[in-house]
Amino acid sequence: MQYQVAVLLTCHNRKNKTLSCLKALSNCKLPKGISLSVFLVDDGSKDGTGQAVREKFPEVNIIQGDGSLFWNKGMRLAWKKASESKNYDYYFWLNDDTILDRNGFLKIFKIYNEAKTLEKNEVIVTAACRVSFDKNFFSYGGRTDFGPIIPNGELQVCKYINGNAVLIPKKIYKKVGFLSDEYTHGMGDFDYGLRAMKLGYKSYTTKTFVASCPPNLGIPGWCDPKNRLLKRWELFHTPLGLNIKEYIQFRKKFWGNKWLVFAVKAYAKMLFPNLYKVIS
Repeated sequence: MQYQVAVLLTCHNRKNKTLSCLKALSNCKLPKGISLSVFLVDDGSKDGTGQAVREKFPEVNIIQGDGSLFWNKGMRLAWKKASESKNYDYYFWLNDDTILDRNGFLKIFKIYNEAKTLEKNEVIVTAACRVSFDKNFFSYGGRTDFGPIIPNGELQVCKYINGNAVLIPKKIYKKVGFLSDEYTHGMGDFDYGLRAMKLGYKSYTTKTFVASCPPNLGIPGWCDPKNRLLKRWELFHTPLGLNIKEYIQFRKKFWGNKWLVFAVKAYAKMLFPNLYKVIS
């Protein structure tokens, strides 16, 4: 039996990273009966990303953005275009800075089949990503309220999913829908996993690292004491910072009246950044 997977990406001015990601994807071994179609949103890149992809990977479906989409809106657009083109069996989120191992897809689908059999229900699978191929430390993947889930060779359930490399089966997509339009850049991946959980679908992480992606290290700019208050305030409200309005919306949606505690903590960390380690 043949199954079709729509791979979803969005990019902005990261030509070399995007090309490296697509090259690794093209080199992946696929489970028997699985075929891929790639949908890439080029969100207003000025560095020639779109043209380079057309030349090196002509099979990729490129969707043009205007530079205002960021991650969540870009991935949402890629997903909508893919779903309109065909009734895919699976959708696979892939960050353009994430490099899949050659056996990455094999391991992801192996976990998917194991977890689906165990649950007797569809599941989401998020890939455990290491810092780099030569640094076997967690960067992105599944998380709980206590922190990241380190792959240990066993099946492990996640509460939160990082969107770097995530497999969504058609049945879950039909129930949960697209990434939420409430977010511009961040929080859409966590939101999706929590929405799926509310509908009775679990998320699992892979048993081993199956991809590499360098983490964003250090203190976020919106609460970094090295930045002046005006700069912190600006980053507090921008998509690539905390984006406080969307952050509050996210907290209200899943934490109810407790959202105010999170909001107060966020404002305190922005106004008094030396408190970051104390109250984070």
